[in-house]
Amino acid sequence: MKTLILAAGKSKRLKPIEDKNLMPFLGKPLAQHQLETLQKAGFGDFIFICGEHNHKEFQALKKKMHLSMPIIIQEDLSLGMAGAVMQASPYIGKEPILIVSSNDIVDGKIFETLKTEYKKKDADGFMVARHVSEYFPGGYLKLNKRGFIEKIIEKPGEGNEPSKLVNIVIHFYKNAQDLVKYLKTAKTNRDDLYETAVSNMARDGFRIKAIKYDGFWQAVKYPWHVLELWKFLLENALDKKSKIQNPKSKSRGATQIISKKAEISKYAIIKGDVIIEDGVRVLEHAIINGPCYIGKNTLIANYAMVRDSHIGENCVIGKSTEVARSYVGNGVWMHSNYVGDSVIGDGTSFGAGAITGNLRLDEKNIPVKINGEKVDSQRNKLGVITGKNVRVGINASIMPGVKIGNNSFIGSGIVLAENIDDNKFVTGKWELKIAENKAELDKSAREEMAKKLKS
Repeated sequence: MKTLILAAGKSKRLKPIEDKNLMPFLGKPLAQHQLETLQKAGFGDFIFICGEHNHKEFQALKKKMHLSMPIIIQEDLSLGMAGAVMQASPYIGKEPILIVSSNDIVDGKIFETLKTEYKKKDADGFMVARHVSEYFPGGYLKLNKRGFIEKIIEKPGEGNEPSKLVNIVIHFYKNAQDLVKYLKTAKTNRDDLYETAVSNMARDGFRIKAIKYDGFWQAVKYPWHVLELWKFLLENALDKKSKIQNPKSKSRGATQIISKKAEISKYAIIKGDVIIEDGVRVLEHAIINGPCYIGKNTLIANYAMVRDSHIGENCVIGKSTEVARSYVGNGVWMHSNYVGDSVIGDGTSFGAGAITGNLRLDEKNIPVKINGEKVDSQRNKLGVITGKNVRVGINASIMPGVKIGNNSFIGSGIVLAENIDDNKFVTGKWELKIAENKAELDKSAREEMAKKLKS
């Protein structure tokens, strides 16, 4: 049995995030989390499909994980999943094949379910499907009365869905060459070659069964999906590790895995489920309120508060900073800031007093401009989304749902209410108005107040 891992996409809807597959979570790239989940479920013999843009990084990951899998560069990314499978076909015989997206993250138990279904003889293949209540930009399934797939319709548009079942990219075929043959003969004018091929297989009598799944699922399509994903990965990591209880914990029953190489002040407060890695320093009167992950060699300074957040490696969460419900990458520096419901890329720095707005005045959902169109984030709290190596000047204010591109600088004192592309330097104009001061201080009131304070 082969396991084909798809990781060639360019993550266009996630911009300014460059590659969701390589985004670090809990000290590992997302693709590594997926590979480890598959290994735990007993799958192996991997074939990895990447792009020219991330080939080098996946070669390094292969070496790090001691894997012998072939890593194939997909030449034509416009062909999507179909192109990936066809390019991998020289490595695939008539054996069974499992096809998995590296960024469709699910509870690993579904892979055990697939292994059970595989032993049955009532289907030629399987697709994992999820019932959704709101429109999701993916492939929707039309099923017959026996639960087999009749057709897949890719991104039909809201109101045109044939059902409420969305296809999760976890597909299994008992004979890989059946799929390859149909992919080579499928024709379409849209970007749905793979879906067309599978629909043609169903038309010709192939029994592809929908395995309905209601557990955790997060396909990383938009930047804000990161905010739910890291929490699932944290829960998963805490379940895998032994239940180490921190004797200084303020939360009875919390799971707190704190490295012996971390330095935690006795005056700091750590509550809830947390993982704190090697080299972390938590100074006096800092508060960490879980669920939280604090990466290696990060400093949580005096009077800082981190709650419900992922903080990467080598970060400085400076004095009197609050980070709430956010994902923070590696090497990020902050000082006297408020960062809420935000996704912060590696190497970003915030000057003192810079803050992120995360709530509209009318408290409605926050739209985000994606590829020129406004997309409803389905969240009424959402802060800033930054790329890598962004600099935000002192006392800058960033409005909800704004995106800042890689290597861009935001000047001091600006109220930023629009997206900024990569490699931009944003400044503003303001004037000082100086006039004579004609106001008179009420000295008696000041003296009366001083007397009260003394008494």
